Amino acid sequence: MAASMLNFNVGVLGHIDSGKTSLAKALSTTASTAAFDKNPQSKERGITLDLGFSSFVVDIPEHLKDGNHSKLQFTLVDCPGHASLIKTIIGGAQIIDLMMLVIDVTKGMQTQSAECLVIGEIACKKMLVVLNKVDLLQPDKKQQQIDKMTKRMLKTLENTCFANSPVIPVAAKPGGPDAPEVNAEGVETLIEELKRHAYLPARDSTGQLLFSVDHCFGIKGQGTVMTGTMLRGRVAVNDTVEIPSMQITRKVKSMQMFRQPVESAIMGDRVGICVTQFDPKLLERGLVCTPGSLPTIEAAVISVTKIGYFRGPCATKAKFHVTMGHETVMARVTFFGDVPGQSYPEREKIAFSFDKEYLYQDDLKAPVKNKGSSNKENQPEEDALPSNTLQWALLEFEKPITCPVNCLVIGSKLDTDIHSNTCRLAFHGYLLDSTTDKEYVASYLPSLKIYKTKTREGVVDRMTDEYSIIGRGLFKKETNLQTFVGLKVKLSTGEAGVIEGGFGQSGKFKIRIPNGLNADTSTQLSSSSKKKGKKAQKDDAAVPDPPAQTHQQPIKIHLQFKRYIYDSKKQIIQT
Repeated sequence: MAASMLNFNVGVLGHIDSGKTSLAKALSTTASTAAFDKNPQSKERGITLDLGFSSFVVDIPEHLKDGNHSKLQFTLVDCPGHASLIKTIIGGAQIIDLMMLVIDVTKGMQTQSAECLVIGEIACKKMLVVLNKVDLLQPDKKQQQIDKMTKRMLKTLENTCFANSPVIPVAAKPGGPDAPEVNAEGVETLIEELKRHAYLPARDSTGQLLFSVDHCFGIKGQGTVMTGTMLRGRVAVNDTVEIPSMQITRKVKSMQMFRQPVESAIMGDRVGICVTQFDPKLLERGLVCTPGSLPTIEAAVISVTKIGYFRGPCATKAKFHVTMGHETVMARVTFFGDVPGQSYPEREKIAFSFDKEYLYQDDLKAPVKNKGSSNKENQPEEDALPSNTLQWALLEFEKPITCPVNCLVIGSKLDTDIHSNTCRLAFHGYLLDSTTDKEYVASYLPSLKIYKTKTREGVVDRMTDEYSIIGRGLFKKETNLQTFVGLKVKLSTGEAGVIEGGFGQSGKFKIRIPNGLNADTSTQLSSSSKKKGKKAQKDDAAVPDPPAQTHQQPIKIHLQFKRYIYDSKKQIIQT
């Protein structure tokens, strides 16, 4: 089967009660053990609580004929729509090739519809919009209302990567869930659109196995079946696989794809893997891999982009729910970005490097939207960055998480009230680097060259000669001035100087001006000294004098330096 069948994964996403499961039923000819809300709790509550999988097969479309496949299998990933199950939705979205956004035509876009749209933009690049429940529209106004909702959806999508996506009206279950069985409306048209938009996804059977498990159950006399999607590599009967979260290995006893026995499976396939001597209650969902290939990490560096629909702040040191694969854990986040004015070759800019310096950010900035965008979510320009500016984040996990390199990362505020009409998804990115060391604060963080820029301002107290001045106001009385000896400063009049040391006990300091003071500066300081009179000759260990009352502004001293935020020695650096 695997040799001639091309498997194409289609996510079915949308707001609760939009009819996703009814649509999956209307399309499918084969159901997995987890399809169509078979979970007893799902039946009791009347909603989808977990990922459901089903499929149907068509002849390979003309544009996909490559000599290797004769059939195209659409695997439908039915995602729950309830707001509290967003973690499950994110997990499902990461295994799809195309997304169907299901909209209740009588209600239009709803809160979870918008969140699903955001997840879709992150996880895949192709989408069909399905306007479901068209049977509930008044017959004499049906087409008019469909046309109106189609225009509204296209307007909503025009500033997303799904602009001009097809919009297909259907009635997956005419009359509602309790009505007698009748043929669905519009399903044949939808299947034709799915065939037209299917493509040859990248499928690499080389490399190490990575298998995303979404259901696990026991079969008496046979063993434990783990069902899921192949994310990478290949698996075959008799292979040894690892469940890294438990650090145990098992041998593959047998495999099935939608109830058909197979000997192997590759990236993109939907498969059930049977192993023995493993309690299915230990694994609800997670990852299975080639033994030793997946680390369990304590902290990580990711690329990061703010989601424009997120209204709340993305502040450094705040905690977010971070989803990687099927796991969601709390993590403290530190944001950092490109050094202003520093340019990198494109290939170097994309990759994170410990050799580069990065600028600490108090919060994550949103990229500037395209000019002319009508999106209400646009950020004010002062809180935005050019769209080609890269940002990164350090994640410090509350508990270790097992995940592959380069995996998708989504940060959310899932403790937000689910009844509030707001997007809870805050940022997304990809895992770039990580550490498994529990003592990462001492071993890993100091390697990160993330710095804060510090600026201090003082004033010139007086001139001692044309090459030396006394300053005040930069430091407190108790500051250890030896730390700052040798640092460069600049006067508001343009001269450059170097701090030579303290002067007295009041926090004053001596500055050497290597090229000498300008004539105008000397004149101003000489005039100021004369007006002070005898006060200028007081012991400088006494309380600092107030500035001389002259008609001229005091000459300011500017000190700028930087410190790496994870440097335990707190060294001061000037370029």
